[in-house]
Amino acid sequence: MATNITFHPGSVTLAERVGLLKQTGVTIWLTGLSASGKSTIACALEQHLLHLNKFSYRLDGDNVRLGLNKDLGFDEKSRNENIRRIGEVSKLFADSSCITITAFISPYRADRALARDLHEKANLGFIEVFVDAPLHVVEQRDPKGLYKKARAGEIKEFTGISAPYEAPEIAELHIRTDESDVTQSVRIITEYLSSKGFI
Repeated sequence: MATNITFHPGSVTLAERVGLLKQTGVTIWLTGLSASGKSTIACALEQHLLHLNKFSYRLDGDNVRLGLNKDLGFDEKSRNENIRRIGEVSKLFADSSCITITAFISPYRADRALARDLHEKANLGFIEVFVDAPLHVVEQRDPKGLYKKARAGEIKEFTGISAPYEAPEIAELHIRTDESDVTQSVRIITEYLSSKGFI
């Protein structure tokens, strides 16, 4: 790691950005098993916030792995690095006063805690949302056929089958997608954002 690097602050303050955009940056971190509904909720939430004239942007697991993280695999070390990078990127977005929506399985509590810590040290908001559905429900949804492949041994290190998922012990929001539809889920998150002064 290079040691001759110094942070160079810009001339625009966070307070100036907040005043101009009339919103405070925050990262909404959606975590949960594959097919739990994270990406569906993230897309709908992004659209809803934009309709409210709020600067928002979605970072999705598959999309990020097509570019920024295309050099990473799915072993534990690569998953750790994947989430570390996303934590850093979402922190930059939140610093720009963006409402950043991330949709990543992010199976390890320690990795999610690192992402939260990055935000908190920069005095930026971080909201963890546990997008939850029982394993039998997500296996029935399985739009990509991944659970079937994992059970057949075609996919190694698959979260929920051959790799662990560490559910949040204390998340700001816990959404059961076997009980709440997309519209209800978006409303729950939006009301929380409003109650905390982010929108």
